Amino acid sequence: MSELSNARVAGAAPVASGARTGGDAERFVQVVDVVKDFGGGTLAVDNVNLSVRKGEIFALLGSSGSGKSTLLRMLAGLETATSGKILIDGEDLAAMPPYRRPVNMMFQSYALFPHMSVEGNVAFGLQQEKTPKDEMRERVAKALELVQMSRYAKRKPHQLSGGQQQRVALARSLVKRPKVLLLDEPMSALDKQIRQRTQIEVVNIIESVGVTCIMVTHDQEEAMTMAHRLAVMSEGRIVQIGTPHEVYEFPNSKFSAEFIGSTNLFEGTIVEDEADHVCIDSPALPAKIYVSHGISGTIGMGVTVSVRPERVAVSRTQPAQNANWAAGTVKNLAYMGGYTLVHLVLDSGRKVVANVSSLALSELGEVDTDSRIYVSWSAGSGVVLVK
Repeated sequence: MSELSNARVAGAAPVASGARTGGDAERFVQVVDVVKDFGGGTLAVDNVNLSVRKGEIFALLGSSGSGKSTLLRMLAGLETATSGKILIDGEDLAAMPPYRRPVNMMFQSYALFPHMSVEGNVAFGLQQEKTPKDEMRERVAKALELVQMSRYAKRKPHQLSGGQQQRVALARSLVKRPKVLLLDEPMSALDKQIRQRTQIEVVNIIESVGVTCIMVTHDQEEAMTMAHRLAVMSEGRIVQIGTPHEVYEFPNSKFSAEFIGSTNLFEGTIVEDEADHVCIDSPALPAKIYVSHGISGTIGMGVTVSVRPERVAVSRTQPAQNANWAAGTVKNLAYMGGYTLVHLVLDSGRKVVANVSSLALSELGEVDTDSRIYVSWSAGSGVVLVK
């Protein structure tokens, strides 16, 4: 994949007016020019365009106040868009009340009825729709089997662990066979040690059913683990959209680079820009930055280069390469088991973090606070950010 992938822009082509445009697997869910204005001069959702494919797990990722939860609530019908359109399978949802929409939402708190058994909770929505008893019994049994909760059918929610309650809530959402499943911070109530395992379990369940899923989270790891694609949101707008790999490896802005994972940023000016490389002078480094792709910029233009910590190598001696290196002093070592985060301050005063494997660190020899070391990275490890 070329580094030029970082030029991708979030958004989807507007849809022609009309209540129904016909099904389209590539644009199964469409958000078209959607605005949500609560008043007070700030738009919670600011002209968002987005398409979600049929059967896709799509994550809306952002910090508090980014607009992701408001957008999810508009999909569910719990909020009304100030302007714009939301369509599912070609059908405009504008005039459709929440209980008629082909969606089901699993809330952050799970919202299980404490006085009902597990099977009673799962059956509740079907009872409201007056589903025939035999059909309801069969669908509830299949839903509980799907989430591996059949043996707990008679228990009450307080007799279950957090992970078990989550699976009951998921079964309740899936039993109604929605076209779109909405997840609001699905793992936030779980202990950290079981969160990662549960993420994989939920993905497997959703993929086995084949339902389209849109989830909201502020947890980068959760979005990277669960989603086929994700959208990074900030101040009501989509900053970047792509697969987890695309967004992480090729951020399109300083915001994306810093929000997804951690990175080292070096500001500088372009001194050479060719089709196959670009050279940048940075006051933070004694050598030029060399990146193995061009950007069609102009000489003297200010840019920022992002280098992920795991791309940074450390050594005791000055690297032989004539670009992409610096010397510094170790200020902190954070041992993480399989790797160590080496925090150092370059001679220029710029702070840099290197993610060093335990093997590489042992080969380097004893490294302590105040040790002098060199950092370097390859020509393909940097991404040039022009905004």
